[in-house]
Amino acid sequence: MIQDTSHPRPQVLANERVAQRDARYLRDKRIVEALLFASAIPLSEDEFGFHVGADAPLAELLAEISNDYATRGVNLIRTAGKWAFRTADDLGHILVREREEPRRLSRAALETLAIIAYHQPVTRAEIEDIRGVATSKGTLDVLLESNWIKLRGRRRTPGRPVTYGTTESFLDQFGLHSISELPGLSELKGAGFFDGRLPADFDVPEPSDAPGLRSDEDPLDEDLFVLLAEERSAAVDDALDPQNA
Repeated sequence: MIQDTSHPRPQVLANERVAQRDARYLRDKRIVEALLFASAIPLSEDEFGFHVGADAPLAELLAEISNDYATRGVNLIRTAGKWAFRTADDLGHILVREREEPRRLSRAALETLAIIAYHQPVTRAEIEDIRGVATSKGTLDVLLESNWIKLRGRRRTPGRPVTYGTTESFLDQFGLHSISELPGLSELKGAGFFDGRLPADFDVPEPSDAPGLRSDEDPLDEDLFVLLAEERSAAVDDALDPQNA
């Protein structure tokens, strides 16, 4: 009996499909890995998808890359919903001389940052009410320049004060995947931040950094950005004025 070889056998076709799938998977994995190394900022899955296609198994690819680098000098971590390579925790102390010395925040700035993180969206007046003391504009400027806080909108109250919230850079700086990972009351007590007996009604709010404006917020006005730009320009002019040297 003569065997018909004019059509490939099903097993041969299946093997070819598997080989093609494996080749594309390896290619996509290499692309994702290259993007992670080349990027100076964390990348979202949408940004990976732009290069490898929306149908690529990104969750599987990222999990495999994370496993590949789990014991290496850099680890793949997820921060603020995005992905980035970071120096392994146990090697950080070795590279401390290679890193830029971070700016130390004042106690007022740290308190203000914590209030914004837990109470956002929050206005300057609300920050002062919680702290119990006045908050200088310079404190907020330092946090804005660090890109840890941002202007969100305007409160729908008399005077329409600006509201503040945290940024993705804040999450990245403190190694948080989301704002909900901030410690709650029980964790803060365990860390020794609260000594003695607290009032019965004392509580730590559940933080939320949802990007959409709330019902009591209006969008920022264009003139606000113009005003801020003018203020910063004036500050630069003052700094360059020989009379102020």
